Amino acid sequence: MEKGALEIHSENILPIIKKWLYSDRDIFVRELVANACDAIRKTRILRDENEVQVNDEDFRIDVKIDATARILKFIDNGIGMNAAEVKKYIAQIAFSGAEEFLSKYKSNDEKDQIIGHFGLGFYSAYMVADLVEINTRSYRSEDQPVLWRCDGSSEYEIEEGTRTTRGTEISLFIGKEHDECLDAAYIEKILRQYCSFLPYPIYLNDKRINDHAPLWIKTPSECTDDEYLKFYRYLYPTDEDPLFWIHLNVDYPFNLKGILYFPKVRRDFDPNKSSVSLYSNRVFVSDNCKDIIPNYLMVLKGIIDSPDIPLNVSRSYLQIDRNVRQLASHISKKVTDSLASLYKNDNEKFLKVWPDVSLVVKLGLLEDDKFYERSKDFVIWKDIDQKWTTVTEYLERNREKTQDKVFYTIDEKHGREVMQIYRAKNIEVLCANSPLDPYVMQFLEKKLSPVIFQRIDAEIHEHIIDKTREKTLLDAEGKTDAVKLAEFVRSKLPDDQIEVEAKSLATNEIPGFVMMDEKQRRMRDYLMSLAPDERGAEPMMFGKRTFVVNTNNHLIEAIRKLDHNKPTLAKELIHEVYDLALLSQREMDPHALNDFVNRSMRLLESLATEIVKEN
Repeated sequence: MEKGALEIHSENILPIIKKWLYSDRDIFVRELVANACDAIRKTRILRDENEVQVNDEDFRIDVKIDATARILKFIDNGIGMNAAEVKKYIAQIAFSGAEEFLSKYKSNDEKDQIIGHFGLGFYSAYMVADLVEINTRSYRSEDQPVLWRCDGSSEYEIEEGTRTTRGTEISLFIGKEHDECLDAAYIEKILRQYCSFLPYPIYLNDKRINDHAPLWIKTPSECTDDEYLKFYRYLYPTDEDPLFWIHLNVDYPFNLKGILYFPKVRRDFDPNKSSVSLYSNRVFVSDNCKDIIPNYLMVLKGIIDSPDIPLNVSRSYLQIDRNVRQLASHISKKVTDSLASLYKNDNEKFLKVWPDVSLVVKLGLLEDDKFYERSKDFVIWKDIDQKWTTVTEYLERNREKTQDKVFYTIDEKHGREVMQIYRAKNIEVLCANSPLDPYVMQFLEKKLSPVIFQRIDAEIHEHIIDKTREKTLLDAEGKTDAVKLAEFVRSKLPDDQIEVEAKSLATNEIPGFVMMDEKQRRMRDYLMSLAPDERGAEPMMFGKRTFVVNTNNHLIEAIRKLDHNKPTLAKELIHEVYDLALLSQREMDPHALNDFVNRSMRLLESLATEIVKEN
């Protein structure tokens, strides 16, 4: 049996790196600047070990463009290398110098964390360069400077360099097809995108690039509200100020820092697009955090920074693992904890932001059971008297009257006549006007069984009936006056799909309302959301509506008397009352609106004519 070692040749791997490893060519700037930061960090660690003398204010990274010579340079005054280290760390592809260095010099200081992990970042330079030179000098005074040169083939040259001070200068001789890399504005845009928060000064042709401190690396107790707002304005200069923010600062079981802002939700918000930027050790990785931020929190904006987030070899996107799932769960918990604290400790502010955050919270409880358990105590509803309450509080106050029912209306501005009945009986009515509310109510019914949500026009609840005025006496035909009134109204309505009931309602003001079974209406509304153009078919699809006529209403009684002399006018008026009920309850078919308006005009004309004749 024969054993051997696999051989990987640079003439095979370099074309792969140049063409396929990096999805975005701009990343070469990030990689080379990140390497320069690592070199400086290593110098700081050596300084702390008394192996080199240097001051923090001396550190800097320079990016210089020589458009005439077609050279782009990356210069640092970090640790530098000698000839042996150049051969070890540069000539051996994928050898991670960062890992070896950290094994020798361990530091618990976050500022000393090394960015690089893969040893491939340097070779991203060949995506835009025909030739790369490294001119470097080690921090060790006895070491000579080194010049390394390679055109991207499998061969390189190495000779004595020209640097007189510690550090590294990488020169990229830009290829003809990459003229943009010699444009200062283009390079500045890349630097600001990827390197704005790196810890050492970065200059492009002597212009400082990273002059804004990363607020998220500070502890929450060190930050003021003004600093949080200024940082948000720096990140999103055209946005309104955020509603509130969450400062992440986790050391166990993973390292995570960041600031998440809850913005005012705009109409053009895209729920499928993340607005949170992902960083690793202050290096920008991606503006897509869909795998870290739960779907229902996509509205959040801000920055997440974690060295524990697993990235692919080009550090361009996430590799999903247990840590990523834990991060998503932790972020969700921090959001609910912050909202719960705000609800408990600053209820006035909570009520102010609730209209903007409610949609997100409702999405969260529908998608995530853990989110529901943490948020159920601050999911609030406004009632028709503009007071806020939770469902639990509602049930505690109204259980004797409503048993396990929660009464609601879809809009406190419509159907006021029906609301007045409930208000007269001191029965609370909640407002459920969010497009998510039907799903939330159905969800809560499962969680809080046997509790059910019922729209105020879904049934004739016993509490809205005035039993003292019910007309129960039977005539010679064995019918009550209420039955005869229902038959009269039924005979005047043009649609035989409409059922009619006459009831003694608790108020005289309302002539009647249109009643539809709760389950039927929910099913109808759901299907209508899928096919809004099918509205005209709804009566047949979902059973008959019931028109509840008020036996105590003076208008209904007057129309009934009018029928003896003017049956046609009485019929038109009954139809008008029915349509007005539909209109006030937002149940009128839009296609019927024109007929309603025309009939209203005819009725007004007819009534005005009658008045003129009488006078």
